[in-house]
Amino acid sequence: MIPTEIHYQQITDACRALFIKKMKDYGVAWRILRLPSLTDQILIKAQRIRSIQQLEEQKVDEGQQSEFIGIVNYCIMALIQLEKGVAEQPDLDGEETIALYDKHRQITKELMLAKNHDYGEAWRDMRVSSLTDLILQKLLRVKQIEDNQGKTLVSEGIDANYQDMINYAVFALIHLDQQK
Repeated sequence: MIPTEIHYQQITDACRALFIKKMKDYGVAWRILRLPSLTDQILIKAQRIRSIQQLEEQKVDEGQQSEFIGIVNYCIMALIQLEKGVAEQPDLDGEETIALYDKHRQITKELMLAKNHDYGEAWRDMRVSSLTDLILQKLLRVKQIEDNQGKTLVSEGIDANYQDMINYAVFALIHLDQQK
């Protein structure tokens, strides 16, 4: 079994590589998206994963793996939007965008390492379907926080929820990778 930190890096390197390729195709058009729009994109991905997990037949030939990668990348976009604010026009060059991507990936990885230490890698005993459900729960929380104009009384903020979703998606990708 590959150690978590190494496997995590491999998975997020693959997510980053796809992000860079898409950025070459589309630029940073996503910079105009407001947070609720990004949240809804992540919700669509998570609901599709759940549907794939529950249905016997699949009509689109893209599996769970590509959707979990999409969740990782959309969550990082959302974290960048939280930091930079929404733009009226694409306003970042490739180098700055990748630097922001790497910054948020590293912060999220450090959070994973801290939680993984405290929880004793409990995620390894979880099912991919449970990780999907946790992502959906986090999305519902984020939507509620967004509806409350970003204010919480005692709960963690939107950024922590996006980070948790990234980590759950990476854990699911590790599980799927190990099932191969």
